[in-house]
Amino acid sequence: MNFFKRAWLYLTAKKGKTAILILVFTAIMVFVLTGLTIRQAANQATENAKKEVGASVTLTTDREKLMKKAMTTASSDGSPVRIKETPVPLSQAEAVSKMSDVKNFSFSTSASAAASTGITPVTGSDDTSSTDTSNQKEIPGRIANVGGETSKSTIAMNPDFRLTGVNDLLSLPTFQDGTAKITSGRAITEKDQGTNNVVVESQLATANNLKVGSTFKLKDEDGEEHDLKVVGIYKTTQVADSMAQRMRTMNPANTIYTYYTLANSFKEGATDTSEQTVDSAIYYLKDPAQMATFVTTASKKLDTDTMTLSTNDQAYQQMLTPLNNVASFATNVVLLVAAAGVIILSLIVILSIRERKFEIGVLMSLGENKAKIIGQFFVELFVIMVVSVGLASVTGNFIGNAVGNQLLSQQNTTQQEQAKSTTETQRGHGRLGNIGGPFVANQETAKQIDHMNVKMTSKTIGLLSALALGIVFIAIFVASIGILRLTPKTILTNN
Repeated sequence: MNFFKRAWLYLTAKKGKTAILILVFTAIMVFVLTGLTIRQAANQATENAKKEVGASVTLTTDREKLMKKAMTTASSDGSPVRIKETPVPLSQAEAVSKMSDVKNFSFSTSASAAASTGITPVTGSDDTSSTDTSNQKEIPGRIANVGGETSKSTIAMNPDFRLTGVNDLLSLPTFQDGTAKITSGRAITEKDQGTNNVVVESQLATANNLKVGSTFKLKDEDGEEHDLKVVGIYKTTQVADSMAQRMRTMNPANTIYTYYTLANSFKEGATDTSEQTVDSAIYYLKDPAQMATFVTTASKKLDTDTMTLSTNDQAYQQMLTPLNNVASFATNVVLLVAAAGVIILSLIVILSIRERKFEIGVLMSLGENKAKIIGQFFVELFVIMVVSVGLASVTGNFIGNAVGNQLLSQQNTTQQEQAKSTTETQRGHGRLGNIGGPFVANQETAKQIDHMNVKMTSKTIGLLSALALGIVFIAIFVASIGILRLTPKTILTNN
């Protein structure tokens, strides 16, 4: 009788022991499968997160390097420390924007402007929507505009408006997070290149009776007049603090958006032949995981002596932290349960062999090879493994979803509490405030992933079967050490 048949006869004859082994092995497989499916779901959610939330890389002037250079120059000749601002050349900013890793980009630059015809700024009076309508007397926080003439020095020292040039207004963090939103007309886009179109704040529009289609004039930093046309009106929730009430350009209501090439023309000394520049360029990446590679490649296209690339994947990392914790936990569960399975099954097989010493002695006395006896035990446990893997697969999706989403919920709650505690601590130290400006969000957040779709695949079942087979091999190997030392005479004599 071959050992395959003997194994089947034993399993059918010892129905109670077989059932207990199936239950034990199934429990082990359920825990292992739960860990595998949760880990797979967390990894899949991570891949999906890369598509939903991006990371940004900002190109700006490297003020730290410029400061060091200025200090070196000053110390060598004894002159005062002077930092020469170096805007980002548009040609280099555009070269980076054409890289394949860039999903979208946002260029921005700022200039000062003075009121000319058809518009006056929102002032820092008690009524923040009031404007300066007198050209004869000085209003607190504003230099007198005697005789309607605005000198170049007045514009430089105390301008009326902050002209912010962009290529995509809605990509600014203040519009992304809802701090500002378009209430009438449209936003500035690429099609506004070469136009005199602007978007003004609702307080400024109300105070000056401006509507979509209205026109007015502003003076640039050289005192030259420019005709501008309103194509959109936005509303911001930012409020003017005490400093903004003294300096009109810091009042959010006095920020006017336009295309960046028009904003460049307002800068002092700007001409038609001047090289176009931007104050900063933000690149939104397709895959946040490739951020380091992108920075390395993009740096080769830039003058790194005066410019720097700074990365920001806070939203991506914020979203991934709970998922990574769940995936790590699931991996640990698989390893611990697999190790426990080896130990438990090894002990069960060893105890079973001790009970079956007489059977083993008879087989060996009849000339049966030890390898075939061990093979019989392997076949018995393999059949039990197949049944257990099948039973575990039936419950895998249900248990995996229940456990996985509960773990994710706990991780999200923990992270929210930690973020809240950190925010309160920073506020307690006075580190947070309305200092973000239009280009930087005050607090970058990402919508948390609160659900994982735990679903078994053929790959998961294959991996589970491989782990189960490994557990069986190890358990049989450990138990077989005792069989190899036995002799028929010793076995039969002892029994």
